[in-house]
Amino acid sequence: MIEKIKERLAKVKYPNFEKDIMSYGFVKEIKADEEKAYIKLEIVAANPSIADILKRDINEALKDLNLKTLNVEILQPQIEEEKSNSKSGKNVAPQVKNFVMVSSGKGGVGKSTTALNLAISMAKMGLKVGIVDADIYGPNIPRMLGEVGTQPEVVGAKLKPILTHGIYMMSMGVLIEEGQGLMWRGAMIMKAVEQLLSDVLWPELDVLFLDMPPGTGDAQITSAQSIPINAGVCVSTPQVVSLDDSKRALDMFKKLHIPIAGVIENMSGFLCPDNGKEYEIFGKGNAKAMADLYECELLAQIPLEMLVREGGDEGKPVSFYQSESVSAKRYAEAAQKLWDFIQKNGSSDNAAIQPVMNGKSACSS
Repeated sequence: MIEKIKERLAKVKYPNFEKDIMSYGFVKEIKADEEKAYIKLEIVAANPSIADILKRDINEALKDLNLKTLNVEILQPQIEEEKSNSKSGKNVAPQVKNFVMVSSGKGGVGKSTTALNLAISMAKMGLKVGIVDADIYGPNIPRMLGEVGTQPEVVGAKLKPILTHGIYMMSMGVLIEEGQGLMWRGAMIMKAVEQLLSDVLWPELDVLFLDMPPGTGDAQITSAQSIPINAGVCVSTPQVVSLDDSKRALDMFKKLHIPIAGVIENMSGFLCPDNGKEYEIFGKGNAKAMADLYECELLAQIPLEMLVREGGDEGKPVSFYQSESVSAKRYAEAAQKLWDFIQKNGSSDNAAIQPVMNGKSACSS
C-alpha cells in the first residue's frame, strides 16, 4: 500500500511549481494499511493556503485507493518574525539580526580572507554566524572553506546554506561550474546578489557577513537597499595606492548610510617565520591616519603570515585551525571590537536609500 501511495504522491505537484512533492523531498513519513493511511509533509511555505491546496490534491490523488481514513499532516514554518535590528526600510532576510558589509576599494587586498576569518572568529565567540560570498565575479569563499564542488541542498524553491567550520555559507561559487566565468551586466548582478540573501534558507543568525566584490558598484548598492546593514568594514593594505581606493569605499559607506565600524589593515607587515619579527615592507601608519580621517577605529593590523596563505589555499582557515597564530589572534581581537560596535550602535535604517518611483519610495517592506 505504501508504494501505491508513493506512486500517486509523485503526481501531486507543489502549488505554483512544476515538480511534485516527492521530488522536492517534502514527504517525510508514510504509514498505511489497506484501510487507513497517515502522511506527514514538511514544506517551506508559511502560507496556510498552500497546506490547504496540498491536502485537497493529496486526497484527490489517493481517492481510488478507497481508504476509510486518510490523515495528512503538513508541518510549516512560522511566518518569519522580524529578528533584525532594522528600524525601517527593506529587509529580504528578516531572520538575521545584524548584517556586516566587508568591502574594499580595489581587489587583491585580502578582503575575502579577512571577511571569512572575522566570521569564524565571531562564531568562536558563541554567536550564530553566516557569510554571503557576494563577490559574483570572483567567488573564493568555497575554496577557502574546502567546499569546492559541494552542492547546496534544494528545499522547494530555496537553497539551504552550507554549514562548515561553524558558520553558514552561500556563494555563487557553489552554484556554477568551477572555472566558469560570468559575463553579466549590472541588472543581473543586482538580481543575483539579492537572491543570495532572499532565496536562501538562512537560519536565525546573530550576524551575517557580506563579502563584497571590489569597488563601489551595483552589488554594494543592491545589498544596502535589500537589507539594513549594521556595520561596514573596509579592508586595505598600507600602500598609498590601496588607501586611495579604500577612501572611496569608506565614502560609499557614508553615502549608503552604513555605520563604519572600522578599517582592517591587511598585509601590515611581513612576519618572518625564521625569527618572528615583523617587517613593514608596504609602509607604516597610513591606515591609522585614514581611520582617524573617517572617525572610525583601526580594528586590526594583519601581517603577511604564511599560515594564512596556506590555510586559504588548502581550505583550512587560520582562525579555525591555527587559533594560536599571530594572525588568528588579531582576527579574534578585530571580531570582538566589531561585535562591540554592533552592540553599541544597535539598529540600522536603509529607508533613505530605497529606489524612488513616481516620487514615492519603492521599498517593499
